[in-house]
Parts: sequence; structure tokens; C-alpha cells
Amino acid sequence: ITSFISPFSKDRENARKIHETAGLPFFEVFVDAPLNICESRDVKGLYKKARAGEIKGFTGIDSEYEKPEMPELVLKTNVSSVSDCIQQIVELLQEQSIVPPSAIKDVLELFVSENKVEQSWAEANKLPSVKITKLDLQWVQVLSEGWATPLKGFMREKEYLQVLHFGILLDDGVINLSIPIVLPVSSEDKKRLEGCNAFTLEYNGRRVAVLKNPEFFEHRKEERCARVWGTTCAKHPHVKMVMESGDWLAGGDLFVLERIKWNDGLDQYRLTPLELRQKFKEMNADAVFAFQLRNPVHNGHALLMQDTKRRLLERGYKHPVLLLHPLGGWTKDDDVPLDWRMKQHAAVLEEHVLDPKSTVVAIFPSPMLYAGPTEVQWHCRARMIAGANFYIVGRDPAGMPHPETKKDLYEPTQGGKVLSMAPGLTSVEIIPFRVAAYNKIQKAMVFYDPDRHNEFDFISGTRMRKLAREGENPPDGFMALKAWKVLTEYYTSLGKNN
Repeated sequence: ITSFISPFSKDRENARKIHETAGLPFFEVFVDAPLNICESRDVKGLYKKARAGEIKGFTGIDSEYEKPEMPELVLKTNVSSVSDCIQQIVELLQEQSIVPPSAIKDVLELFVSENKVEQSWAEANKLPSVKITKLDLQWVQVLSEGWATPLKGFMREKEYLQVLHFGILLDDGVINLSIPIVLPVSSEDKKRLEGCNAFTLEYNGRRVAVLKNPEFFEHRKEERCARVWGTTCAKHPHVKMVMESGDWLAGGDLFVLERIKWNDGLDQYRLTPLELRQKFKEMNADAVFAFQLRNPVHNGHALLMQDTKRRLLERGYKHPVLLLHPLGGWTKDDDVPLDWRMKQHAAVLEEHVLDPKSTVVAIFPSPMLYAGPTEVQWHCRARMIAGANFYIVGRDPAGMPHPETKKDLYEPTQGGKVLSMAPGLTSVEIIPFRVAAYNKIQKAMVFYDPDRHNEFDFISGTRMRKLAREGENPPDGFMALKAWKVLTEYYTSLGKNN
């Protein structure tokens, strides 16, 4: 892309002919900026000098600008932002097959267009259907809202093999996508639906989406688990679900009939990537740093987020915004449920442990896999789709103890290391994990200093849960008191229910 000063049609036509003779495509882009706008942007004061007669032959003042008559693209820079103009140029190049579709940092939503909703419902009601699980519906939500852009639906075999073996999609450049997003179906359903051009997905008696041009391929469960989780232990909670699912996978183009709602009082937090981007824009964010979590926030987590904001401000950013983004899909039974976590996060903000004015709390709809370094790439890339350009990675991200040995299933520091090397995550900067622990002298969570080891107390999750169950308070400064009270209420209710 060149931006020569070319006010004369003859010069531009000559450039076009040179390209055509060489067999190269040529696109004329007219940057249509009114003269008064150009003058207002003139930091060197050249227009002022030209009007004073100090500069002769200045375009727009005493030299004519010959407006392009048939440019391939017109950019009105007095109306559109710089990023919008860039987007229009890239879209032109994509339409002409100069750059791959992946070059457009857009969000591919899979909802039926508004003018076709009624027609689509009528068609869906005539199609055969397959019943899906709650887990499947969570993946429908992920796909429909564009978190897995550029997927157009549940993975076809080609996409599945690329992701399973390479951790990337290859058709439009290198796109990081480290986990399979697939729809398991039974042998009976596969036999019934084979030969259909389309079928609907039905959840709790309601048709939610149409899968068009489906293809079926064998669900080799042991291989999938070995590659994604590094284990085939059936006691791993997500591996168990895979092993119990259908023997076939159905891929195809997904058309979602309406936005997925859970009606649990939390739907207002389930912002789509496009909604989050708009939110950041309204907040004048010049940097967005994301923190993925599936656990309650303690002051050690808060320290990481506070320190990230401080460092971004030191680097010259004026309005860094935190995306506090708890995972809202399926989690294992002993994790704190989403509704209680959201109450706890609200208490953290209420006590101003995190700045409410520069924090967006939203729910990430993905299910949890507990697949360690493989899964953390998915968590990071999905936030990148939503507009984050910094990502805080914690200790043992997406990890859990081995179901049998009880040792860490994944080496705790390797998630961060893998993320810093992962292909296809070039537009997001990884903020490395720093160990925070409770300092007994300062009575606060601070970054660990091995030279003062005796001052620190590493409060484990097991110990934290035990204190909460027994209604006791943690050491002062470990967690905001209102946030701790939410946890004790949850564990107390758990005891009563049991």
C-alpha cells in the first residue's frame, strides 16, 4: 500500500498502466478529505504557509487536485476512523483475493439474518432434528457469537484434523485454534440423517439452529483425548464426557435461529465479541487487558491485574481497560458455580479492590476443558477476537490435579511458556505470570521474594475452602471481606444441601 501525493489524473493512469503491463493488480483509493479537514490536521503548518504565499504550487491552494473519476475505493476520512478506513482497504483486497479472509480482524457471527428469521423458522420446523446436550448448546453459543471466528459451524473433518494435529487452521493463513469444536452424534442419528441437506439442533424441545450441508466422520475418542488432554484417564471429568458421547461427529455450516439465553439472571453479562468491542470503544480504551478465571478472585489475582494496569500506564497508555472474564460454560462439580462467582466478583468491585470505572465484567460462554497449555491458547485467542490486546496468564492455566495421582496434570509454568510461543496470536501480548503470596508482615498479597521466604504464607485452595466451610475469616488482606462473605455463604449453603 503506497500513499504517493498524486493530484493529477495523468500520473495515476500512468501508474495503473505500468502495473497492468507487468500483470499486477492496481487499485486506486481516493482519500476523500475536505480541504478544511486537511488544514485542521496540518501539524507542520504547510497550508498556512501556502496561503501566505510562502509555498508555491501547493495542492488545494494554488494547484488543482484532479478528483479520481472511477476509483476502486473511496475513503471519507472526515467520517470514518483510521481503523475503519484500514478495514475497508483490507476488505477490498480480500474481495480481489489479494489477502486471505483471516487478514480481516472481524467477528463472524452465525445468526440467521434478521430479514430471514421468519423464513428460517418455517424451514427449520420441516427439517429432521437431532437432540443436543447442554454442553453442545454452549458450543452453539460460542460459535454463533463469533468467539471461534472464522469457523462457520461445527468442525468438518478437514478442520478437525488440522486442529487436532497442528493446533491451527490452515486454509486462510495460520489461525490459532487449539481445541476441537465438534458435535457428537449417535450411530442411530447418523444413519437417520445421512443424505439430508440440513437438519435442526433441538434442545429441551426447542429448535435452536440448523446445520446445513452436514458431513459425518468417525469420532475416534481415545485419539482425541490423548491429543487434546494428554491423557485418556476416564476419571478426568471432560474426558469422561467425551468417552460417553456419540460415536460420530457431524460437521457443517451452522445457522442459529436466535441468540442463546439461559434465563438465569446473568444473561446481561453475556456480551458477544462485537458488544465487547463496542463497550471498549465507548470507554475510549486504548488498551484492553483480559483476565480469564473460573475461580473466585483473591487479592493475589487482583495484584496481577493492578500491576498490569500500572505497567500499561507507564508505557504511555491513557485508558487501559480490564476485561474480567469468568468462564460461564460447563465446569467440574467441585468448582464454585457461576452465579456465586459473579456475586463474589461484584463484591470485589464494590470494595474497589479493582477499579469499577475501568473494568468490564462479562461472561465467556465456553465450557471448561481442563486441558492445560492446549486450552489456554483457546482462552487467549477468544479474548483476542473480543478486542483484547493484552492477556494475563496465571499459574497452571486450565489445569487440574491428575484424577488418580493427584499431582498436577500439567507442569504449572508451561501454559504461560506455550502461550508466549503459540502461532497465530500475534495481535495480543502475553503478560507473564508472577507468583503472589500472602506476606505475614505486610498483611497483604504481594509478589513473592525468595530472599524473604519466611515472610510468606502460600494459602492453598484447599485451605481457603476449609476456612470458608467453617465460617472462619482468612488472614487480613487475603481477600476483600465482602467477597469472602459471599464464599462463606456458598460453602455454608453447600453443607446444608448435603
